[in-house]
Amino acid sequence: MASAAEQLASSMSLGAFSKATELKRRIWFTLGALLVYRVGTYIPLPGVDASVMGELLQQHGGGILGMFDMFSGGALGRMTVFALNIMPYISASIIVQLMSAAIPTLETLKKEGESGRKKLNQYTRYLTVLIALFQSYGIAVGLESMRGSFGAAVIDPGMFFRISCVVTLVGGTMFLMWLGEQITARGIGNGTSLIIFAGIVANLPHALATLLELGRTGALSPVFILAFLVIAVAVVAFIVFMERAQRRIVVQYPKRQVGQRMFGGDSTHMPLKINTSGVIPPIFASSILLIPATIAGFSGQGNDGGGWLATIGNALAHGQPAYMFAYAGMIIFFSYFYTAVVFNPQETADNLKKYGGFVPGIRPGTNTAEYFDTVLTRLTTIGALYLCVVCLLPEILISRYGVPFYFGGTSLMIIVSVTMDTVTQIQSHLLAHQYEGLIKKARVKGRGR
Repeated sequence: MASAAEQLASSMSLGAFSKATELKRRIWFTLGALLVYRVGTYIPLPGVDASVMGELLQQHGGGILGMFDMFSGGALGRMTVFALNIMPYISASIIVQLMSAAIPTLETLKKEGESGRKKLNQYTRYLTVLIALFQSYGIAVGLESMRGSFGAAVIDPGMFFRISCVVTLVGGTMFLMWLGEQITARGIGNGTSLIIFAGIVANLPHALATLLELGRTGALSPVFILAFLVIAVAVVAFIVFMERAQRRIVVQYPKRQVGQRMFGGDSTHMPLKINTSGVIPPIFASSILLIPATIAGFSGQGNDGGGWLATIGNALAHGQPAYMFAYAGMIIFFSYFYTAVVFNPQETADNLKKYGGFVPGIRPGTNTAEYFDTVLTRLTTIGALYLCVVCLLPEILISRYGVPFYFGGTSLMIIVSVTMDTVTQIQSHLLAHQYEGLIKKARVKGRGR
């Protein structure tokens, strides 16, 4: 066994990758699907003046539109057929997941295995269409009321434009949902995550060029740019460390005698991640906080306008102390809330007791559930503080030093997480390919003897 493992480790090289035909086919399929997505982000929505949309996005880019435009790879700013991107599907998935913990019927489906999972996926698709319909109609109505220095955003407003806009945007979202499922099934990595990843990465070269241009013109000193890049690398390393960090709880199974043979007696571990909630808390928190500023901007109550909505929007603007405290508080709240939804200590303890497993030194049942709850609460506290640090650091750099490069927070966490997951899947495919090769060699040697 040891020699086989050593041979497997030594053969994990570029040569092994070149022989993995199935893996190469999956990678090429993934790259081709992402290329189709990027082409779609440049197909304009019929009846919309792109120059007016670019001007309006610059005016309201600090609101929720700017965040969604970042996730869509600029498709929203250019108002293309993929303007909604995959975000309605993400919202529907989160809503169904939260409802499955609160509604007994959906919770039962969740426990039914593959058949229940297919039904939940179908409900998610229906909810995606519903959300996309509401969002696309709202965009169509909003576009008709927008005007810039170049004129109106919609060339020929009316019911025909609204219908065509809704059909085009909903169709684009459904196509991306299908494309993501195809990547997951026939490619490498999670298709939905890779689509968001591709949208964010597509904007990075332009952001980096802007940063270097500021250094060339003297707006930022070379020393500051160098220090900024060092901090960016350090933040990436910190995110990788925290995303991989986990608490391993030892679980033992007693020995059982079936006939004249002994089974069990194994010892394994249950990994609990420090950041169980992932990037959900920052997305929820930033979306909620950016709503007042966005509504105030489109209702005419801008930075110089009056009204209570403008006052709230100005107080919750990027870089303001109220925004910082509210952002951190919401991240902490959603970290605990989402962790409580996705991990049930009592259910986990009952499953362990059902299969005879136990945590050494802890009584099975209620005591084990309380132990899991205590450990998870401590881990969630550390994870919530980690999210606050990563998400607030770029806010401080932007507000204090005018850095135009959003290198931290939600976008960087998505990039790092998706990259690690994709690399892990590639390694798994390589390992499977190597094991198949070793098995074939062992069979050939066995026949030769």
